[in-house]
Amino acid sequence: MDLIMGAGPVVKGVLLVLVYFSVVSWAIIFLKMKTINRAKKDSEAFLEMFWSKKRFDVVQQNLKEFAHSPLTVLFREAYHELARSQRQTDDDEAFGIDMRGADNVARALRRATTQELQRLEKFLTFLATTGSTAPFIGLFGTVWGIMDSFRSIGQTGSASLAVVAPGISEALVATAIGLVAAIPAVVAYNHFVNKVNLLSGEMDNFSQEFLNIIEHMGRRK
Repeated sequence: MDLIMGAGPVVKGVLLVLVYFSVVSWAIIFLKMKTINRAKKDSEAFLEMFWSKKRFDVVQQNLKEFAHSPLTVLFREAYHELARSQRQTDDDEAFGIDMRGADNVARALRRATTQELQRLEKFLTFLATTGSTAPFIGLFGTVWGIMDSFRSIGQTGSASLAVVAPGISEALVATAIGLVAAIPAVVAYNHFVNKVNLLSGEMDNFSQEFLNIIEHMGRRK
């Protein structure tokens, strides 16, 4: 704390920026941890329920129990699109249901998948930005502090360790704080990107399985 209070105004400004990045990053980390863990848990429960019920209308009635799962959004959009397509075709032959209805459902699934991925990836860009820029911001504060130290040496005409060391130590605090802000952000970003990729794979698999079910339904008609 003494080193921070003894730093120059530019270095203090750099430290405030780094503290802002760090605080916001930790807030995002806790938020995304809660969001992604809920999504993963609800997705597992939803899949178990989906394959056990075997009827779309029954699954639709139980969606509220899995509100945090992206798969529920995919199912809801696909189910509504399927119901709308079937109302339009009414007594059409199976070919009409198979082609037009399946294409509409596939588009609904792709649209819902994109929206859910955007929701899951929200704020992750800030973590990536913090991880890539915080060390350089801290380095800027360090370089500026060292420049001040050398200017003080020139003014006093003394290059003794007692004169140089305090200024340099104060300057190095900026680099340390930059690393403190960057390292958790990078680790969290990589962790959450991996989790989102796993959920994305689950959404792709579910979409394909749903379309396969629709295709089999069309063939039976």
